[in-house]
Amino acid sequence: MPRVPKRRTRATPATNAERRPSVAKAERRQQILAAARGLFAKRGYHLTTIDDIVAQAGVARGTFYLYFEDKRAIFSDLIDRFGSQLAVAIVRIVTDDPTRTVGSQIHENIRRIIGTCLAERAMTKILFTDAVGIDPLFDRKLASFYENMVLLLVETLKDGQKLGIVADGEPRVLAYMALGALKELLYQAVTLGFAEESAEVLTQQIYTFLCDGCLRVK
Repeated sequence: MPRVPKRRTRATPATNAERRPSVAKAERRQQILAAARGLFAKRGYHLTTIDDIVAQAGVARGTFYLYFEDKRAIFSDLIDRFGSQLAVAIVRIVTDDPTRTVGSQIHENIRRIIGTCLAERAMTKILFTDAVGIDPLFDRKLASFYENMVLLLVETLKDGQKLGIVADGEPRVLAYMALGALKELLYQAVTLGFAEESAEVLTQQIYTFLCDGCLRVK
């Protein structure tokens, strides 16, 4: 007797009710992260407690531990997210594009970094004030983040020196000076409460500063 082939059944799409738990879970996690970000920026890492975070987020203490192991874990998550935002903001400079000058690309990179930091002023303040000294493991992680930024800038400066658009000098030293100037500017900008609209003015100031120093671009 011939075998009757089984009918294939289509997978039914998830209903709104079935999708809702995962969406709610993601929203709850974001809710806790937002509460922690605001408190860390206002009170500092060491003075902020888990009780403060759950009270601000409007969740139970047990709910917090469903998403984060401890206060350090949520702080680390915030720093990782912000670091990723900054990494995305930096676009590799192309030297052989006839439609864009090197100077305009450098200017745009500075604009993106400053714009990101002013849009995320709470995280900028946290990164520059509370991120160091939490524990040795986290300090090494943060040092690695900065070192990667320095290495990226060092390679860019080396390429620029070969093309004659960066002044002679030790690339790592130049990288430290450029990052130091940018970090201090950003720290003061968020501390003094500069508006996001000031990003263009700040960009032009730091760009002019670099052009008067190590850059040789028009």
